[in-house]
This record gives sequence, C-alpha cells and structure tokens, in this order.
Amino acid sequence: MLIYRFLTGKDNADFCHRVTKALSEGWELYGNPQHSVSSLDHTGFCGQAVTKEVKDQPYSREKDLTDY
Repeated sequence: MLIYRFLTGKDNADFCHRVTKALSEGWELYGNPQHSVSSLDHTGFCGQAVTKEVKDQPYSREKDLTDY
C-alpha cells in the first residue's frame, strides 16, 4: 500500500527538519515542493508531498500516518 502525506509549514529551518525527518523514516519526495507568500505579512509557507510504500498493513483512517 502506498501512503501519502502533505507536509506544510512556515518557510524556515523547522519545515526543512520535518521533511528531512520524514525522509530518514523511509518516506520519499513526491512531486515538486510548493511555496507561497502571504500578502498580509509576507510570511513564506512551504509544502511537500511525501509517500511511503508499506507492506502487509491494512489501511486504517484511525491510524496516524506517521505510525506506518
């Protein structure tokens, strides 16, 4: 089964660390990163999709995706 997550956050080191942590746990980048800037306060926001192939585990909406 292929699990999908979309990580989002402010454009800062914390966001990069979240993506790096996901990669270290076996997630793979999926598509291009996204970036937008708030017109109100010029804060940058990022998004990155990641996927992970898991075997022999049924999908459960109640299970946190980070637990796969």
